[in-house]
Amino acid sequence: MPSFGAVAPGTDLSQHARELVRIHDAVLSGARPPERPRALVARSWARVMGLGLAADRVNQRRPLPTAELERRRRTSRLSLVVDELRRVLTSVADASMFLVVVTDADGVVLWREGSARVQRTADRLGFLEGMDWTEQVVGTNAIGTALAEAAPVQLFSAEHFEAQQHPWYCTAAPVHDPRDGTLLGVVDVSGPALTLHPAIGALVESAVRLAEGALWRQHQEGLEALRRSTESVVSTTSGPLLVVDDHGWVAHRTGVAVRDRIDVPQADRPVAVPGLGLCLPERLGAGWLVRPHDRATTIHATLTGTVLEVHADGGAWRAVLTPRHAQILRLLATGPMTAAVLSTRLFGDDAHVVTARAEVSRLRRVVGALVATGPYRLADGVLLTPR
Repeated sequence: MPSFGAVAPGTDLSQHARELVRIHDAVLSGARPPERPRALVARSWARVMGLGLAADRVNQRRPLPTAELERRRRTSRLSLVVDELRRVLTSVADASMFLVVVTDADGVVLWREGSARVQRTADRLGFLEGMDWTEQVVGTNAIGTALAEAAPVQLFSAEHFEAQQHPWYCTAAPVHDPRDGTLLGVVDVSGPALTLHPAIGALVESAVRLAEGALWRQHQEGLEALRRSTESVVSTTSGPLLVVDDHGWVAHRTGVAVRDRIDVPQADRPVAVPGLGLCLPERLGAGWLVRPHDRATTIHATLTGTVLEVHADGGAWRAVLTPRHAQILRLLATGPMTAAVLSTRLFGDDAHVVTARAEVSRLRRVVGALVATGPYRLADGVLLTPR
């Protein structure tokens, strides 16, 4: 049984469902339950009760307009692998009396397939395409609770918050984009509680691994296509360089040994690359050409109050900084300094080194490689004018 399983193999499902009803009713009425609910369930019930949802009725659901549902389907990366999920899960759904549901990262049901009989029951619960199935709307359920807990979840019978969901089991696991770890959505299998099989959890886990593996293969194919499409330009460009996609994944490298990924490139915003130094990414087809910044060309930056304006190679960008980050830039404009010195200049002593380092790290997420480290300083070729 997966570590997140709700029922141990060999459990009498009918008896367990009755026990869970007694626990559910006691906890929600404020009485002492015969035994404690699982920790995950207790956390979810506490969140849901804090929202004021009712357990004795179906809480209000509002489906998205059809056009918005179609837009979400069209723009979801899960649309690239939904057919593979169907092949793994839907092929056995009808015979096994369950539904296969795929949501987006907001918990909105994008696709729902499976047993016609179970779909009719789901319809009465509002478990439909276009519905928001988060805890905030429908209470404790595997989809919403998986999103809240950022982990796979299986719920059985009265572990659900709404009494109308007690005849169900549901097993859900998040799907992440293998390129950057972004949450894409949730894969869920739901069905009549007394039909729960110990293999369901493993089936859902396998489906998620399949989806993420397919997305990774498509990512690799995209990098290869980018490499081929930029061959002619790269072959006529001298010096060390990289070609990367919009997420910083390397499709091609020349004259530099670098890891598989760099910081996400942005037009006219410098990025530091080990082995290349300060670089200004240049748009190249569907990707970016990354090569060392011409030291003869100065990146001019002006800091007026908390507004930073940067001009480089004919391009420009602007960022509004926090007062603390603006203060750090002004200090670094006077010369390099260690974290201890920066702590003293910011806070009056060197006891805040960790805080100073964290502030610089956050600043570099905004200004990129304008700020260099070891010691902290403005990068070579950067001229900052405070006003």
